[in-house]
Amino acid sequence: MVKKNAQFIKLLTAIILTTICLFFPIAIQPAIATETASSTAIYQQRTIHNPDGIGKFYMGREIAKVMGYEGAGWLERPSRGLEERSTRLVNNLDLKPTDIVADIGAGTGYFSFRIAPLIPQGKVLAVDVQPEMLNFIESNKQEKNIANVEPVLASFDNPNLPENSINLALMVDAYHEFAYPREMMQGIVKALKPEGRVVSVEYRGENPLIPIKGLHKMTQKQVKKEMAAVGLVWKETKDFLPLQHLMVFEKQTPI
Repeated sequence: MVKKNAQFIKLLTAIILTTICLFFPIAIQPAIATETASSTAIYQQRTIHNPDGIGKFYMGREIAKVMGYEGAGWLERPSRGLEERSTRLVNNLDLKPTDIVADIGAGTGYFSFRIAPLIPQGKVLAVDVQPEMLNFIESNKQEKNIANVEPVLASFDNPNLPENSINLALMVDAYHEFAYPREMMQGIVKALKPEGRVVSVEYRGENPLIPIKGLHKMTQKQVKKEMAAVGLVWKETKDFLPLQHLMVFEKQTPI
């Protein structure tokens, strides 16, 4: 009886192994193909993701949800200047009086209106994808009587800036929310004049103690990687701000 049981077990094992060998490769092949296809795409979509994100990943980073125009009050909060040293940030942009500056993700124009007086012969292009934010900027422009701030409505994948038109693109706590970061940055790079600069200001992702949600922070390493993907060269990082990195990138000059 024991011998018959052993033979039966051997026979059953052989049948199972044969079945696995015949059918398992067929079962896993589509999964392998799908993973390969997704790994070569610019973006990956995942159903399981951070609730603060949109489930869309770019270069290993989940893209954060956009803060809607309902958050305008937070952008204009009275304590912001002290918390983020906004005046110091603007004064360290190395601006020239004739510069054309694109404030990308301008929101309420918090920085646009602080930059405008420093470039009296230039102008600020206040770029945003939300018409409600641009309405706020237009209203503020009339109230403050500032002529050299121009609202620009962007699309999610295009800043809508003329080619070779700007000296500086400034992104303050905005880039991590771009739904199409590769396309947006390609549009920004095209808009830069020769030797034009991009300044990225993001809450420090390296510091878990900064009280900002994780997806709304970025590390220097990640920012450098994503800027390099569109041909921007890192020049320097200024760490004089209490909560954020100020990173400067330059457009490569063709040889």
